[in-house]
Amino acid sequence: MKGLRRYIVVGCTAVCLGAAVPAGAGLTCPPDSVLVGDACIDLYEASVWQLPPCPIGSPRGCQTLVNRVQTGTATLDDLVTNRGRQLGVADTCRGPSDYGENFPATGNWKPVAGSNPPSPRVYAVSIPGVQPSACITWFQANQACRLSGKRLARNDEWQAAAQGTPDPGTDNGTTDCAVNSPQPVNTGSRSSCKSSWGVFDMVGNVEEMVADWTEADAAGCTDSSSAFGFPGSDLICFQGYSEISPGQFPPFAAPGVFARGGMIQDGPQAGVFAVDTSTFPSWSHNVTGFRCARSAHQE
Repeated sequence: MKGLRRYIVVGCTAVCLGAAVPAGAGLTCPPDSVLVGDACIDLYEASVWQLPPCPIGSPRGCQTLVNRVQTGTATLDDLVTNRGRQLGVADTCRGPSDYGENFPATGNWKPVAGSNPPSPRVYAVSIPGVQPSACITWFQANQACRLSGKRLARNDEWQAAAQGTPDPGTDNGTTDCAVNSPQPVNTGSRSSCKSSWGVFDMVGNVEEMVADWTEADAAGCTDSSSAFGFPGSDLICFQGYSEISPGQFPPFAAPGVFARGGMIQDGPQAGVFAVDTSTFPSWSHNVTGFRCARSAHQE
């Protein structure tokens, strides 16, 4: 019994003493993100920025902006005043070539000449007040997050972070989620389009690629009511209708990327359960973007 008592005392946590231990206790996130479980989810849809290179022999201060991007403290003013240039602005972008020859559709980036340390100087940033970036392949988005000290959010992390975002029925053009708008809106500009965790624009605006892949085929689409028995008409295209060209489907097995939340002009089919796997990781669309995440740090 003595040994058992000793084990109980040593193994006891604050719960044994009647104190509540809050979820995520001791974990912290940079200011551009919010803690959801044990992950830091970016507050805003990603915008991708090209920063001017730091030539070999340049002063250490040249790297300050990159350091701020990678620690989640960079602001829009920081990017603009230091000659940053946003790439692939949603809706008006042309395709993966918008990201430059050093950052091709494959994501296999090449260093900008003279950069120190070697880098393509292309980064994914979570800031309010800009249109998100799109026309990007999964491979490029994955690398843009990694260069910024992050990673693409996983599907399960995205689903958790979206909790409490209003499932749309209307778009009043000012505060509701952008699900019936002529073009994408600035990140964080729709004040009511916010999850219970504080994450903006997870429904509508640009749909968001996440880290996960599945098989894309011609199985078709349904809705959240039919698929899950949940109220609503969120569009579910899981393993659905990948097209090589309109009306033509691939005659082979191919990967499909999970894209979440729906987009502008999806109306009531956008929502927290909307999922589309009809896009290959090598494809892009002018209203398909992404969101980064990172592991939380222990205080």
